[in-house]
Amino acid sequence: MRNPLLDSAVSRAGWLFATAVGLAIGVPLSTGRIRVVDGLVVCSGLPRWVFRRGGTCVGSVYLTRDNDGDRVLRHERVHVTQWRRYGMAMPLLYALAGRDPLRNRFEVEAGLEDGGYVR
Repeated sequence: MRNPLLDSAVSRAGWLFATAVGLAIGVPLSTGRIRVVDGLVVCSGLPRWVFRRGGTCVGSVYLTRDNDGDRVLRHERVHVTQWRRYGMAMPLLYALAGRDPLRNRFEVEAGLEDGGYVR
């Protein structure tokens, strides 16, 4: 039986809520360009306290200071797909997957090389 919380109206509502939160954080704090790349809203120029590592994806919004090359954005678009699939369960599932990006299933799925975790 299919899980009604995955790839469902419930998960998509969570993704839309997360996207609204990402916009509420990214738009006012961005001092750089805000642009849309293949459905991913990229907010750049943000202060480093907003995210860990080079940036973070919240719903369909990528929050970063300046880590917005083509490969990274390809990596982040996979995270958007994950947000749509898992909705508001995504932050908990991501935390449970662990802080080590080399072992975090969400980072592995998004592509460690594109994410800048391995060369």
